[in-house]
Amino acid sequence: MDRRVAIKWMLAAGAGTLLVHPLSFAEATPPGSASEGYGKDADLLKAHKPGEFWPLTFTDAVRRDVAALCDQVLPADDRSPSASALGVHDFIDEWVSAPYPAQVKDRAVILPGLAWVDTQSRARFGRAFSEARPEQQISLCEEMAPEAPAGSQLEVASRFFKRFRNLAAAGFFSTPVGMTDLGYIGNVPLPRFEGPPADLIEKLGLTDEVKW
Repeated sequence: MDRRVAIKWMLAAGAGTLLVHPLSFAEATPPGSASEGYGKDADLLKAHKPGEFWPLTFTDAVRRDVAALCDQVLPADDRSPSASALGVHDFIDEWVSAPYPAQVKDRAVILPGLAWVDTQSRARFGRAFSEARPEQQISLCEEMAPEAPAGSQLEVASRFFKRFRNLAAAGFFSTPVGMTDLGYIGNVPLPRFEGPPADLIEKLGLTDEVKW
């Protein structure tokens, strides 16, 4: 099973629980501002430019690293383009730059993790993560992927990569291309509902819980 399929099963297993919190995209004050509140609701009927609501966080160099890391999590395949081709790295920049409590909490995880990735890549490979060879990028990802014990040297990296994968998946599968890849059809009226697919019920071990 490749990574994209594994992420699809992860999303299916978590059905009913959003990967990201549903929040109004409001005109808000940036993190650290002395102002209180988030301001008025944005006009969602018009297009908005990146950074229009709050200052963005990533430098050009960090954005390149994030794009490369997104593509290791969700690379291009014969069905869909890579995560960076769909702007998932821009989504993550917007996310960690927002002043809402959940985003501020993620910011404290994502930014130190990106710093770890940059430091390790330069120390081991003599170049930024985005400039490293694919096998070098993969080696760092494989090191971060396992759950690291609390207090270990990899705790920061492991916690970062776990949350980063979630954000990358949320960004990718909320795009029209990602929804098509996932097989999500949205709020479409059906003549009848046959229940969850039998293979999915069996795959998730829910045969005793789901009766139709």
